[in-house]
Amino acid sequence: MSGFFGVVSKTGCVEDVFYGTDYHSHLGTKRAGMVFIVPQKGFRRSIHNLENAYFRNKFEDELSEFRGNSGMGIISDTDPQPILFSSHLGRFAIVTVSRLLNLGELEKRFLSKKSHFTENFEGNINPTEVVANLITEKDDFVSGIENVFANISGSCSLLILTEDGIIAARDNLGRTPVVIGKKDGAHAVAVDTCSFPNIGYETEYFLGPGEIVHMTADGFTRLREPGEKMQICAFLWVYYGYPPSYYEGINVDECRYRCGAALARRDNVEADLVCGIPDSGVGHAIGYSNQKGIPYKRAYTKYTPTWPRSFMPQNQELRDLVAKMKLIPNKAVIGGKKMVFLDDSIVRGTQLKDNTIDLRKSGAAEVHMRIACPPLLYPCEFLNFSQSRTPMELAGRKAIHQLVGDDHGDLAEYSDPDSEKYRQMVDKIAENLNLDTLVYQRLDDLVEAIGLPKEKLCTHCWDGTGQYK
Repeated sequence: MSGFFGVVSKTGCVEDVFYGTDYHSHLGTKRAGMVFIVPQKGFRRSIHNLENAYFRNKFEDELSEFRGNSGMGIISDTDPQPILFSSHLGRFAIVTVSRLLNLGELEKRFLSKKSHFTENFEGNINPTEVVANLITEKDDFVSGIENVFANISGSCSLLILTEDGIIAARDNLGRTPVVIGKKDGAHAVAVDTCSFPNIGYETEYFLGPGEIVHMTADGFTRLREPGEKMQICAFLWVYYGYPPSYYEGINVDECRYRCGAALARRDNVEADLVCGIPDSGVGHAIGYSNQKGIPYKRAYTKYTPTWPRSFMPQNQELRDLVAKMKLIPNKAVIGGKKMVFLDDSIVRGTQLKDNTIDLRKSGAAEVHMRIACPPLLYPCEFLNFSQSRTPMELAGRKAIHQLVGDDHGDLAEYSDPDSEKYRQMVDKIAENLNLDTLVYQRLDDLVEAIGLPKEKLCTHCWDGTGQYK
């Protein structure tokens, strides 16, 4: 997905930007970068590859080389950032959390006007450079950002660092969050509120959809009013978000407790214990356990020193290896037990199938899987989640194909938890994964657990209802 962090301070801000950016590491492991405005010298930028190392390891030795009272950093799951840009609007640095579905069209558009791109990576143009070009087509930053909103399909939140502070803009439909924090003599802007507490910031303001603000050390000024329509990604609460984070003022872990409790209220399975697949499954499992009155125990322990979150590596074989190696089963807990397992989602099902094999080998009497969101039936069209996967790689779509031999019909009935086709699909997924029972969260229960109206949430990956504009 990616995440950014920016600071404008009355004193040096290098350490704040460094640690604030590091607290977004759960959102990507491909590239990372930082940029500062160094007094009398201008912009100082550094970018590193994170595919084989952690953010802190790559940047810690460079901290003494940075100076300045304003700067920003990014954990990017796609392109190298920040981008430095010189234009009629002045010199600026830019970072984006974005996915441009029409990147190819935009490239042709600029090339036809004899424009050029310099920030190429892996044989492709850099999406953040395209965003910068769209901004500089207009006479000011606000009009330029509105030009981005008007011309992209997908999503884009961004930060622009100038000599006068930081301009922050949230995606026009609010698909990704942007939040401002404050402390004495400084203001910060971030994707995740979990980046604030340990470096002394308090959450001050959540930007609305399409809202643009100008931030200085003393505060922020609104440059564009927030829009009425919002399509924030519901998966932020289910999986992406770190437990102490807030989106739209709603805490991630509290939402996960409610998700687990909702599953428990509809469940009549008999079990000896409840377990969660670390990390994001744990909150859901605790909620289920507390509601059901079945003890929570750790059947799996995550080996954290060397194995990061498994969805991050770009190579599928490596993702599968990380998923297998990071979780160590505890036979003392598992042996002879009827177990309810909670997890955030089933994407391909590869990881869960390996988990089930481990549990059977460890002597589990029964394995009952409960999933905190509905079946994934559509690849994400708006963020960089699951973009490398085709629809037929999704466990739900694979099951449908196995059942009917043709996956090109209307999927609406397979999204309806009260339909016979839905039941058949879930039963087939359970069979494929060697589970005794499988139950998914109902979408209406998930929406209630989050606490926002359905029309404010993007639920496209479950029911295909995402909006493009």
